[in-house]
Amino acid sequence: MMINAELKSFEDLASSFAHKELAPNREMNDKYPFGPFFDGALNKAYEVGFLGITLPEDLGGIGQGISTLCVVLEGICQADSSLGAIIFTNAFSQEIFLAAGAQEILSKITSNAKKAKESLIASPVFTNPSEMKLTVEAKKDKNSYTLSGSLEYLVLGSLAQYALIPAKIQNTYSFFLVDLADRGISKSDVVFSLGLHACPAVDLTLTNVKAEIVGKEGQGAIYFEDVANKLSVAAAAMSLGVMKGSFNEAFEYTKTRFQGGREILNWSEVRMILSDMAIKIKASELALTTACQAVESKAIDWDLCSRAAALHIQSLACDLTTDGIQLLGGYGYMKDYGQEKRFRDAKHMQALLGITPMKRMKYIKKIIGE
Repeated sequence: MMINAELKSFEDLASSFAHKELAPNREMNDKYPFGPFFDGALNKAYEVGFLGITLPEDLGGIGQGISTLCVVLEGICQADSSLGAIIFTNAFSQEIFLAAGAQEILSKITSNAKKAKESLIASPVFTNPSEMKLTVEAKKDKNSYTLSGSLEYLVLGSLAQYALIPAKIQNTYSFFLVDLADRGISKSDVVFSLGLHACPAVDLTLTNVKAEIVGKEGQGAIYFEDVANKLSVAAAAMSLGVMKGSFNEAFEYTKTRFQGGREILNWSEVRMILSDMAIKIKASELALTTACQAVESKAIDWDLCSRAAALHIQSLACDLTTDGIQLLGGYGYMKDYGQEKRFRDAKHMQALLGITPMKRMKYIKKIIGE
């Protein structure tokens, strides 16, 4: 992302954090859940404010805009997208509360948090509840609610104390806050996913679990769309970070790898691939910068700008990480290097806020006016 002087300090902070806390242990962190979780890195991310970037200061955040979130996510995801996905998921949950005008409920969590995991709010951020058959139902008794049913792939469900759950109520759905320590909740083991291994998710079974409604009843879809419009650029920033990480590793490798008596960087075929990668990155930077400006200024069609940037950059990231693997040859498929992880992460991140085909269909429906 192209930044101004005001955002430079956040870019430097994210870059330094990624270099010191993430890059050296990337291979080990990616072994989760069959290896240790990076608690140390997560706690340090909390200490520097990464888990509350867009959260207002009176709620315990640092009160920055969407551009700051994008700059941080881009820098973090150049080294390890798993932490980026944790930051994104928590930001999504917080933004749902803000969109619903439920700051008072949110403050109960943020004001009591003393460490990273206490500030996290799990949510199924890789799905759009409107596009799936909801299997959690809410039952109302006077002014209280209980939830029963099952929920797949609750992101951060193994780490967080609270979760934001979309549940069916009558012919629509609402968001509810539940305590994951409730005796009516049963969790699966951590799901071993395609990518983002250190951003853990679990499946849930709920039986008469006490829940607190977030916002107004039946308004879940409205809150989700508001937040998805805003955070699509953040998802795009994650993919751009992956693209830059892939390019940088490929570029450095081609400068040190000798074959045929010369650096492979001097091969015209290699330069063509690197050039194509660099062009995709620059075009993505321009698209993301324009989209962020549109979101923050609420320009005409700002929501379309945000979603188009995400769809386009996520697609480019999948192509570019394939090239990143190719330039390393056989090494590109080895876990000793970061390219095969970036390839998996890029594919996984396409599902943020819903699957890609449905997001594309929704985009044209907005243009048609349906």
